Amino acid sequence: MVIGIPRELVPGEDRVALVPGSVPALVKSGAQVIVEQGAGVRAGCPDDAYVAAGATLGSRDEVFAKADVVLQVRTGAAAGTHGNADVARLGAKHTVIAFADPLGAPDAAKALAGTGATVISMELIPRITRAQSMDALSSMANIAGYKAVLLAAATLPRMFPMMMTAAGTVNPARCFVIGAGVAGLQAIATAKRLGAKIEAYDVRAAVKEQIESLGAKFVELPLDTAAAEGQGGYAAAQDESFYRRQRETMAKVVSHSDVVITTAAIPGKKSPVLITADMVAAMPPGSVIVDLAAERGGNCELTKADETVISPNGVTILGPTNLPATVPFHASQLYAKNLTTVLAHLRSKAGDLVIDPADEITREVLVTHKGEVVAPRLREALGLAPLAAPVAAGSPA
Repeated sequence: MVIGIPRELVPGEDRVALVPGSVPALVKSGAQVIVEQGAGVRAGCPDDAYVAAGATLGSRDEVFAKADVVLQVRTGAAAGTHGNADVARLGAKHTVIAFADPLGAPDAAKALAGTGATVISMELIPRITRAQSMDALSSMANIAGYKAVLLAAATLPRMFPMMMTAAGTVNPARCFVIGAGVAGLQAIATAKRLGAKIEAYDVRAAVKEQIESLGAKFVELPLDTAAAEGQGGYAAAQDESFYRRQRETMAKVVSHSDVVITTAAIPGKKSPVLITADMVAAMPPGSVIVDLAAERGGNCELTKADETVISPNGVTILGPTNLPATVPFHASQLYAKNLTTVLAHLRSKAGDLVIDPADEITREVLVTHKGEVVAPRLREALGLAPLAAPVAAGSPA
Protein backbone atom coordinates (compact mmCIF):
# COMPACT_ATOMS: atom_id res chain seq x y z
CA MET A 1 0.00 0.00 0.00
CA VAL A 2 1.23 3.50 -0.88
CA ILE A 3 -0.08 6.31 1.31
CA GLY A 4 0.06 9.84 -0.10
CA ILE A 5 0.05 13.09 1.87
CA PRO A 6 -0.59 16.19 -0.27
CA ARG A 7 -0.14 19.74 0.92
CA GLU A 8 -3.37 21.51 1.91
CA LEU A 9 -4.44 24.18 -0.58
CA VAL A 10 -7.13 26.20 1.21
CA PRO A 11 -5.71 29.57 2.38
CA GLY A 12 -5.15 29.53 6.13
CA GLU A 13 -5.29 25.74 6.35
CA ASP A 14 -1.94 25.14 8.03
CA ARG A 15 -2.63 21.60 9.25
CA VAL A 16 -1.18 18.51 7.61
CA ALA A 17 -2.87 15.11 7.52
CA LEU A 18 0.10 13.08 8.74
CA VAL A 19 2.92 14.13 11.06
CA PRO A 20 6.42 12.57 10.96
CA GLY A 21 5.77 10.76 14.22
CA SER A 22 3.00 8.73 12.56
CA VAL A 23 5.17 7.51 9.68
CA PRO A 24 7.29 4.75 11.32
CA ALA A 25 4.29 2.65 12.37
CA LEU A 26 2.88 2.80 8.83
CA VAL A 27 6.21 1.82 7.31
CA LYS A 28 6.58 -1.02 9.81
CA SER A 29 3.15 -2.30 8.76
CA GLY A 30 4.40 -2.64 5.19
CA ALA A 31 3.09 0.62 3.74
CA GLN A 32 5.05 3.19 1.78
CA VAL A 33 4.49 6.87 2.57
CA ILE A 34 5.00 9.66 0.03
CA VAL A 35 4.66 13.26 1.16
CA GLU A 36 4.38 16.32 -1.06
CA GLN A 37 7.35 18.59 -0.57
CA GLY A 38 6.50 21.32 1.94
CA ALA A 39 3.25 19.66 3.04
CA GLY A 40 4.01 19.93 6.75
CA VAL A 41 6.09 23.07 6.93
CA ARG A 42 3.26 25.32 8.16
CA ALA A 43 2.48 22.78 10.90
CA GLY A 44 6.08 22.72 12.12
CA CYS A 45 6.90 19.45 10.30
CA PRO A 46 9.82 20.00 7.90
CA ASP A 47 10.53 17.73 4.93
CA ASP A 48 13.68 16.27 6.47
CA ALA A 49 11.66 15.06 9.48
CA TYR A 50 9.47 13.00 7.17
CA VAL A 51 12.48 11.56 5.39
CA ALA A 52 14.12 10.68 8.70
CA ALA A 53 10.91 8.89 9.73
CA GLY A 54 10.94 6.73 6.60
CA ALA A 55 8.79 8.65 4.10
CA THR A 56 9.78 9.78 0.62
CA LEU A 57 9.13 13.20 -0.90
CA GLY A 58 7.53 14.01 -4.23
CA SER A 59 5.56 16.56 -6.22
CA ARG A 60 1.79 16.80 -5.94
CA ASP A 61 1.36 14.93 -9.23
CA GLU A 62 3.65 12.16 -7.97
CA VAL A 63 1.75 11.84 -4.70
CA PHE A 64 -1.58 11.30 -6.46
CA ALA A 65 -0.09 9.12 -9.20
CA LYS A 66 1.62 6.72 -6.78
CA ALA A 67 -0.79 6.67 -3.84
CA ASP A 68 -3.47 4.08 -3.25
CA VAL A 69 -4.66 5.91 -0.14
CA VAL A 70 -4.69 9.71 0.06
CA LEU A 71 -4.84 11.25 3.53
CA GLN A 72 -5.91 14.91 3.63
CA VAL A 73 -7.37 17.47 5.99
CA ARG A 74 -9.96 18.35 3.34
CA THR A 75 -10.82 16.46 0.19
CA GLY A 76 -10.35 18.31 -3.07
CA ALA A 77 -14.11 18.65 -3.46
CA ALA A 78 -14.52 20.03 0.08
CA ALA A 79 -11.78 22.59 -0.62
CA GLY A 80 -13.97 24.34 -3.21
CA THR A 81 -12.25 25.96 -6.18
CA HIS A 82 -8.88 25.41 -4.48
CA GLY A 83 -9.25 21.65 -4.89
CA ASN A 84 -10.68 21.29 -8.40
CA ALA A 85 -7.38 20.04 -9.80
CA ASP A 86 -7.19 17.40 -7.07
CA VAL A 87 -10.61 15.99 -7.98
CA ALA A 88 -9.35 15.62 -11.53
CA ARG A 89 -6.33 13.67 -10.23
CA LEU A 90 -8.48 11.01 -8.55
CA GLY A 91 -9.43 7.66 -10.03
CA ALA A 92 -10.96 4.32 -9.11
CA LYS A 93 -7.72 3.12 -7.47
CA HIS A 94 -7.83 5.87 -4.84
CA THR A 95 -9.27 5.81 -1.35
CA VAL A 96 -9.42 9.29 0.18
CA ILE A 97 -9.77 9.72 3.94
CA ALA A 98 -10.40 13.33 4.99
CA PHE A 99 -12.96 15.90 6.03
CA ALA A 100 -15.35 15.87 3.06
CA ASP A 101 -18.17 18.17 4.27
CA PRO A 102 -20.74 15.63 3.02
CA LEU A 103 -23.78 17.03 4.84
CA GLY A 104 -22.97 20.67 4.13
CA ALA A 105 -22.01 20.20 0.47
CA PRO A 106 -23.63 17.04 -0.93
CA ASP A 107 -22.81 18.10 -4.49
CA ALA A 108 -19.13 17.72 -3.58
CA ALA A 109 -19.79 14.05 -2.81
CA LYS A 110 -21.39 13.66 -6.22
CA ALA A 111 -18.28 15.12 -7.86
CA LEU A 112 -16.07 12.69 -5.96
CA ALA A 113 -18.27 9.73 -6.88
CA GLY A 114 -17.79 10.65 -10.51
CA THR A 115 -14.06 9.96 -10.20
CA GLY A 116 -14.66 6.38 -9.06
CA ALA A 117 -12.68 7.01 -5.87
CA THR A 118 -13.71 5.65 -2.48
CA VAL A 119 -14.16 8.50 -0.02
CA ILE A 120 -14.20 8.15 3.76
CA SER A 121 -15.53 11.20 5.60
CA MET A 122 -14.02 12.05 8.98
CA GLU A 123 -17.14 14.09 9.84
CA LEU A 124 -19.24 10.92 9.85
CA ILE A 125 -17.31 8.94 12.47
CA PRO A 126 -20.04 7.50 14.73
CA ARG A 127 -19.92 8.48 18.38
CA ILE A 128 -19.56 4.98 19.76
CA THR A 129 -16.99 3.70 22.21
CA ARG A 130 -14.78 1.81 19.77
CA ALA A 131 -14.60 4.80 17.43
CA GLN A 132 -13.52 7.37 20.03
CA SER A 133 -9.90 7.38 18.91
CA MET A 134 -11.08 8.09 15.34
CA ASP A 135 -13.32 11.05 16.25
CA ALA A 136 -11.63 13.95 14.49
CA LEU A 137 -14.55 16.31 15.04
CA SER A 138 -14.08 15.99 18.79
CA SER A 139 -10.30 16.40 18.49
CA MET A 140 -10.69 19.61 16.52
CA ALA A 141 -13.57 20.90 18.66
CA ASN A 142 -11.36 20.61 21.74
CA ILE A 143 -8.84 22.91 20.09
CA ALA A 144 -11.54 25.32 18.88
CA GLY A 145 -13.02 25.67 22.38
CA TYR A 146 -9.58 26.33 23.87
CA LYS A 147 -8.58 28.87 21.24
CA ALA A 148 -11.96 30.66 21.37
CA VAL A 149 -11.32 31.61 24.99
CA LEU A 150 -7.81 32.83 24.19
CA LEU A 151 -9.23 35.00 21.38
CA ALA A 152 -11.80 36.43 23.75
CA ALA A 153 -9.18 37.10 26.43
CA ALA A 154 -6.93 38.86 23.93
CA THR A 155 -9.79 41.03 22.64
CA LEU A 156 -11.58 41.87 25.91
CA PRO A 157 -10.43 45.21 27.40
CA ARG A 158 -10.39 43.69 30.86
CA MET A 159 -8.68 40.73 32.52
CA PHE A 160 -10.30 37.33 33.11
CA PRO A 161 -9.19 36.61 36.72
CA MET A 162 -10.00 38.42 39.92
CA MET A 163 -6.91 40.19 41.23
CA MET A 164 -6.42 41.83 44.59
CA THR A 165 -3.65 44.41 44.37
CA ALA A 166 -2.38 47.42 46.27
CA ALA A 167 -4.07 49.53 43.60
CA GLY A 168 -7.45 47.89 44.17
CA THR A 169 -9.42 44.76 43.37
CA VAL A 170 -10.12 43.62 39.79
CA ASN A 171 -13.36 41.71 39.49
CA PRO A 172 -13.39 38.54 37.36
CA ALA A 173 -14.77 38.61 33.83
CA ARG A 174 -18.21 37.08 33.36
CA CYS A 175 -18.21 34.43 30.64
CA PHE A 176 -21.28 32.73 29.18
CA VAL A 177 -20.80 29.58 27.09
CA ILE A 178 -23.73 28.49 24.92
CA GLY A 179 -23.55 24.84 23.94
CA ALA A 180 -21.77 22.23 26.05
CA GLY A 181 -20.51 19.81 23.48
CA VAL A 182 -16.79 19.12 23.20
CA ALA A 183 -15.93 22.70 22.17
CA GLY A 184 -18.16 24.25 24.82
CA LEU A 185 -16.83 22.09 27.63
CA GLN A 186 -13.25 22.89 26.66
CA ALA A 187 -14.15 26.59 26.53
CA ILE A 188 -15.57 26.32 30.05
CA ALA A 189 -12.45 24.56 31.32
CA THR A 190 -10.10 27.08 29.68
CA ALA A 191 -12.05 30.11 30.91
CA LYS A 192 -12.06 28.59 34.40
CA ARG A 193 -8.28 28.18 34.31
CA LEU A 194 -8.00 31.86 33.37
CA GLY A 195 -10.13 32.80 36.39
CA ALA A 196 -13.41 33.89 34.81
CA LYS A 197 -16.82 33.54 36.44
CA ILE A 198 -18.64 31.17 34.10
CA GLU A 199 -22.24 30.38 33.25
CA ALA A 200 -23.18 27.85 30.61
CA TYR A 201 -26.26 26.57 28.85
CA ASP A 202 -27.06 23.63 26.63
CA VAL A 203 -30.39 22.56 25.20
CA ARG A 204 -29.59 19.04 26.39
CA ALA A 205 -30.34 19.04 30.11
CA ALA A 206 -28.27 15.85 30.50
CA VAL A 207 -25.02 17.86 30.30
CA LYS A 208 -25.80 19.89 33.44
CA GLU A 209 -23.58 17.64 35.55
CA GLN A 210 -20.67 17.99 33.11
CA ILE A 211 -20.97 21.78 33.13
CA GLU A 212 -21.04 21.97 36.91
CA SER A 213 -18.13 19.54 37.26
CA LEU A 214 -15.96 22.07 35.43
CA GLY A 215 -16.86 24.85 37.83
CA ALA A 216 -19.51 26.66 35.81
CA LYS A 217 -23.08 27.50 36.76
CA PHE A 218 -25.69 25.77 34.62
CA VAL A 219 -28.29 28.23 33.33
CA GLU A 220 -31.76 26.76 33.71
CA LEU A 221 -34.27 27.78 31.03
CA PRO A 222 -37.95 26.80 31.34
CA LEU A 223 -38.12 24.99 28.00
CA ASP A 224 -39.19 21.51 26.95
CA THR A 225 -35.93 19.85 25.82
CA ALA A 226 -37.11 16.24 25.59
CA ALA A 227 -36.31 16.06 21.86
CA ALA A 228 -33.14 18.16 22.01
CA GLU A 229 -30.59 15.40 21.49
CA GLY A 230 -30.22 13.93 18.01
CA GLN A 231 -28.15 11.23 16.35
CA GLY A 232 -24.70 10.60 17.79
CA GLY A 233 -25.23 12.83 20.81
CA TYR A 234 -25.35 16.04 18.75
CA ALA A 235 -28.02 18.67 19.40
CA ALA A 236 -31.09 18.21 17.20
CA ALA A 237 -32.63 21.05 15.20
CA GLN A 238 -35.71 22.66 16.77
CA ASP A 239 -38.49 24.77 15.30
CA GLU A 240 -38.33 28.56 15.21
CA SER A 241 -40.79 29.00 18.08
CA PHE A 242 -38.42 27.03 20.34
CA TYR A 243 -35.46 29.22 19.40
CA ARG A 244 -37.55 32.38 19.90
CA ARG A 245 -38.50 31.33 23.46
CA GLN A 246 -34.90 30.33 24.07
CA ARG A 247 -33.64 33.75 23.01
CA GLU A 248 -36.18 35.53 25.21
CA THR A 249 -35.16 33.63 28.33
CA MET A 250 -31.43 33.81 27.55
CA ALA A 251 -31.35 37.58 26.98
CA LYS A 252 -30.87 38.42 30.66
CA VAL A 253 -27.76 36.23 30.97
CA VAL A 254 -26.26 37.62 27.77
CA SER A 255 -26.85 41.21 28.88
CA HIS A 256 -24.63 40.88 31.97
CA SER A 257 -21.85 38.86 30.28
CA ASP A 258 -18.47 40.25 29.30
CA VAL A 259 -17.72 37.28 27.03
CA VAL A 260 -20.16 35.03 25.19
CA ILE A 261 -18.89 31.96 23.37
CA THR A 262 -21.42 30.18 21.17
CA THR A 263 -20.95 26.65 19.85
CA ALA A 264 -24.46 25.58 18.80
CA ALA A 265 -24.15 23.86 15.43
CA ILE A 266 -26.43 21.29 13.78
CA PRO A 267 -24.54 18.97 11.37
CA GLY A 268 -25.42 19.84 7.78
CA LYS A 269 -27.85 22.62 8.71
CA LYS A 270 -27.79 26.38 9.20
CA SER A 271 -26.75 27.36 12.70
CA PRO A 272 -29.64 28.54 14.89
CA VAL A 273 -29.65 32.26 15.71
CA LEU A 274 -29.50 32.47 19.50
CA ILE A 275 -28.22 36.03 19.99
CA THR A 276 -30.13 38.80 18.25
CA ALA A 277 -28.94 42.31 17.46
CA ASP A 278 -31.13 43.57 20.31
CA MET A 279 -29.40 41.18 22.73
CA VAL A 280 -26.00 42.46 21.56
CA ALA A 281 -27.19 46.04 22.10
CA ALA A 282 -27.92 45.19 25.75
CA MET A 283 -24.38 43.91 26.42
CA PRO A 284 -21.76 46.10 28.13
CA PRO A 285 -19.49 48.12 25.80
CA GLY A 286 -16.23 46.28 25.17
CA SER A 287 -17.86 42.86 25.51
CA VAL A 288 -16.81 40.07 23.16
CA ILE A 289 -18.74 37.35 21.35
CA VAL A 290 -16.80 34.46 19.79
CA ASP A 291 -19.16 32.61 17.45
CA LEU A 292 -17.85 29.11 16.74
CA ALA A 293 -20.88 28.39 14.55
CA ALA A 294 -19.91 31.10 12.05
CA GLU A 295 -19.21 28.66 9.21
CA ARG A 296 -22.93 27.79 9.01
CA GLY A 297 -24.24 31.33 9.42
CA GLY A 298 -23.51 31.87 13.09
CA ASN A 299 -25.40 31.82 16.38
CA CYS A 300 -25.27 35.62 16.56
CA GLU A 301 -27.38 37.66 14.16
CA LEU A 302 -24.46 40.04 13.52
CA THR A 303 -21.76 37.41 12.89
CA LYS A 304 -19.84 37.48 9.62
CA ALA A 305 -17.69 34.46 8.85
CA ASP A 306 -13.97 35.10 9.32
CA GLU A 307 -14.58 38.78 10.04
CA THR A 308 -14.52 41.02 13.11
CA VAL A 309 -17.70 43.03 13.57
CA ILE A 310 -18.02 45.94 16.00
CA SER A 311 -21.60 46.66 17.02
CA PRO A 312 -22.85 50.26 17.47
CA ASN A 313 -22.56 49.90 21.25
CA GLY A 314 -18.97 48.63 21.08
CA VAL A 315 -19.40 44.86 21.29
CA THR A 316 -16.84 42.86 19.26
CA ILE A 317 -18.20 39.82 17.41
CA LEU A 318 -15.60 37.36 16.11
CA GLY A 319 -16.61 34.70 13.56
CA PRO A 320 -13.65 32.33 13.09
CA THR A 321 -14.37 29.29 10.92
CA ASN A 322 -11.19 27.25 11.33
CA LEU A 323 -9.60 27.78 14.73
CA PRO A 324 -7.86 24.37 14.79
CA ALA A 325 -5.72 25.52 11.84
CA THR A 326 -4.39 28.33 14.02
CA VAL A 327 -2.82 25.71 16.31
CA PRO A 328 -1.49 23.55 13.46
CA PHE A 329 1.23 21.63 15.29
CA HIS A 330 -0.96 19.94 17.86
CA ALA A 331 -4.06 19.94 15.64
CA SER A 332 -2.11 17.96 13.03
CA GLN A 333 -0.76 15.61 15.69
CA LEU A 334 -4.26 14.78 16.95
CA TYR A 335 -5.76 14.57 13.48
CA ALA A 336 -2.99 12.23 12.29
CA LYS A 337 -3.82 9.89 15.17
CA ASN A 338 -7.50 9.94 14.18
CA LEU A 339 -6.65 9.24 10.52
CA THR A 340 -4.21 6.42 11.16
CA THR A 341 -6.69 4.75 13.51
CA VAL A 342 -9.35 4.84 10.79
CA LEU A 343 -6.83 3.47 8.32
CA ALA A 344 -5.89 0.64 10.68
CA HIS A 345 -9.57 -0.19 11.10
CA LEU A 346 -10.00 -0.52 7.33
CA ARG A 347 -6.89 -2.65 6.73
CA SER A 348 -6.97 -6.42 6.71
CA LYS A 349 -4.32 -8.56 8.42
CA ALA A 350 -2.65 -8.87 5.02
CA GLY A 351 -2.38 -5.07 4.80
CA ASP A 352 -5.02 -4.53 2.10
CA LEU A 353 -7.77 -1.97 2.43
CA VAL A 354 -11.19 -3.60 2.81
CA ILE A 355 -14.60 -1.96 2.67
CA ASP A 356 -17.06 -3.93 4.78
CA PRO A 357 -20.48 -2.22 5.05
CA ALA A 358 -21.51 -4.80 7.65
CA ASP A 359 -19.19 -2.98 10.06
CA GLU A 360 -20.94 -0.05 11.75
CA ILE A 361 -17.99 2.34 11.56
CA THR A 362 -17.24 1.61 7.89
CA ARG A 363 -20.91 1.87 6.95
CA GLU A 364 -21.30 5.27 8.63
CA VAL A 365 -18.17 6.91 7.21
CA LEU A 366 -18.43 5.68 3.63
CA VAL A 367 -19.46 8.52 1.29
CA THR A 368 -18.63 7.18 -2.17
CA HIS A 369 -17.59 3.78 -3.49
CA LYS A 370 -17.34 2.31 -6.99
CA GLY A 371 -18.77 5.40 -8.67
CA GLU A 372 -21.78 5.77 -6.38
CA VAL A 373 -22.73 8.08 -3.54
CA VAL A 374 -23.53 5.41 -0.96
CA ALA A 375 -24.38 7.39 2.20
CA PRO A 376 -28.19 7.23 2.51
CA ARG A 377 -28.55 10.80 3.86
CA LEU A 378 -26.53 12.18 0.96
CA ARG A 379 -28.48 10.21 -1.64
CA GLU A 380 -31.66 11.66 -0.21
CA ALA A 381 -30.22 15.20 -0.25
CA LEU A 382 -29.19 14.74 -3.88
CA GLY A 383 -32.56 13.34 -4.90
CA LEU A 384 -31.09 9.92 -5.70
CA ALA A 385 -33.04 6.70 -5.24
CA PRO A 386 -31.85 4.32 -2.51
CA LEU A 387 -29.24 1.84 -3.69
CA ALA A 388 -30.76 -1.46 -4.77
CA ALA A 389 -28.29 -3.49 -2.74
CA PRO A 390 -25.43 -2.71 -0.33
CA VAL A 391 -21.82 -3.05 -1.40
CA ALA A 392 -20.77 -6.65 -0.89
CA ALA A 393 -19.24 -7.25 2.51
CA GLY A 394 -15.50 -7.56 2.46
CA SER A 395 -15.10 -6.22 -1.06
CA PRO A 396 -11.62 -4.79 -1.68
CA ALA A 397 -11.41 -1.01 -1.82
